[in-house]
Amino acid sequence: DLAAVVPYHLDDEQRMGIPPIDLGERPGDLDDIAAIEMDVGRMMRERSDRQGQCAEQRNESNHDNGFARWFFHASIIALFMGRHACRLAQSATMEPLTDIGLNLTHDSFDADRDEVIQRAEAAGVTRFIITGTSVTQSARALELARSRPGKFFATAGIHPHHAKEFDRHSSDALRTLLQSPEVVAVGECGLDFFRNFSPQEAQETAFAAHLELAAETGLPVFLHQRGAHERFVSLLRPVRDRLAGGVAHCFTGGIDELRPLLDLDLYIGITGWLCDERRGDELRAAVTEIPLDRLLVETDAPYLLPRDLPEKPPTRRNEPSFLAHILRRVAETIDEPVERVAEATRRNTERLFRLD
Repeated sequence: DLAAVVPYHLDDEQRMGIPPIDLGERPGDLDDIAAIEMDVGRMMRERSDRQGQCAEQRNESNHDNGFARWFFHASIIALFMGRHACRLAQSATMEPLTDIGLNLTHDSFDADRDEVIQRAEAAGVTRFIITGTSVTQSARALELARSRPGKFFATAGIHPHHAKEFDRHSSDALRTLLQSPEVVAVGECGLDFFRNFSPQEAQETAFAAHLELAAETGLPVFLHQRGAHERFVSLLRPVRDRLAGGVAHCFTGGIDELRPLLDLDLYIGITGWLCDERRGDELRAAVTEIPLDRLLVETDAPYLLPRDLPEKPPTRRNEPSFLAHILRRVAETIDEPVERVAEATRRNTERLFRLD
């Protein structure tokens, strides 16, 4: 019963003063990320003005007008994204893909979540692992996973931004969530000393507790690290032999950061950061050193929209339909056939997360 798990943390994000998944928490350009909501807001305001004029003339209700604004926004995105997904599908001759890191509980997907998944499926993405970043969001991820068995899966954990909220109650709640078969990993967990939304000591305590939960449950870990590489590795190394495995989610570092992670036998998750001509040089160099049997791909949507998409979407929200584009960029970077890279990531995903 999810209702029994969540009560202690229904308002955890409000108490912290930041949203459940803060738009500034990802390593992308903050202006680009914030523009996801700015672009949507602009379109809706423009449509609202026009609908308001019509409403005065026709005495429409506020409810009808609000629906019209929502429908307009969803239609614009669907028009572009549907065309984009069809283009991807026409060129896709690869293995079915799994987006191993997708923030599908984010409120930017509330208006068109089903359509987002339809576009992804049209682009060859058939499975989705929904990231949990707090007790509340992990429970929501699990609810989504249960809505589409075999297609949606979830992780359960507390992001380092929320580490100061970690306590006995949240540990017990996570332990309950982790018993669900739809939950395939512990996390998102780790260290983020770049933003320090939670004190570093609290982050380390929460991270160590997540590693213990992973050892206890036999599930792999879904790992976050930013600005804390050495401390992150030092906490992970002593318990690595007790863990079923793990993935360095949204890896954006260079070769020097990559090698210790490979030495720990971790998988490496690559996102659209690879496609960033401004900041992706170190990552592009490091990707060539990742063995195929350690490689995973993810979008981290709605964050980290690939900057080199052939056709720009109407908003800067990332979507799982762009996963095939990321995979192609990986294949080009490591000079391997895209089909071989797709097959390798499928095998790796199934092995790490024990998917059929």
